[in-house]
Amino acid sequence: MDVTTWYLEQTGPGDLRPGRPPSDPAEIVRAEHPSPEFSRFLYTAVGGDWQWTTRLTWTWRQWMDWLSRPGLETWVAWSQGTPAGYVELAAQDEGSVEITNFGLLPFAIGRGLGGHLLATGAARAWDLADRWPGREKTRRVWVHTCSLDSPAALANYQARGFRIYDDKLNVPGDEDEGVTPGPWPGAGPRG
Repeated sequence: MDVTTWYLEQTGPGDLRPGRPPSDPAEIVRAEHPSPEFSRFLYTAVGGDWQWTTRLTWTWRQWMDWLSRPGLETWVAWSQGTPAGYVELAAQDEGSVEITNFGLLPFAIGRGLGGHLLATGAARAWDLADRWPGREKTRRVWVHTCSLDSPAALANYQARGFRIYDDKLNVPGDEDEGVTPGPWPGAGPRG
């Protein structure tokens, strides 16, 4: 199956456009303690329906090494005490911050939370250096999405002020063949 990947960026904090307030109250909080267990839960619960498989083979140590990197932040949306989605930010060289993961758990989709969470995550990317002494001020926030992601993903990024700067058409390999996406065996698109 052919997959299109879009690369998007903001080059100044003025590019960011807010999302509408979510229909259900939500609190977005930074997960300040590296927790491989929690991060793997978020990754599988959000990405299971969208073929996120890259990190499924990671060991506990690989998760911990990733989460312990200076400038790596996980922001979690909570709705009525339940994790509803998350955005993961990774500071890079030359003032660049990548949104490495972003999405909602299935129950939270369609409630207006996605735009709000993405806008909050992008805002935290723009002020990330304030929380990491010695980190260069953010000059660029970027993200990529693909045609396997939610049909609303690309439009949400663009509505928040991200602009496409590159796109690629590729045919994914079978390196993930046999790896079951989702939080448990057999998880995947729910109907």
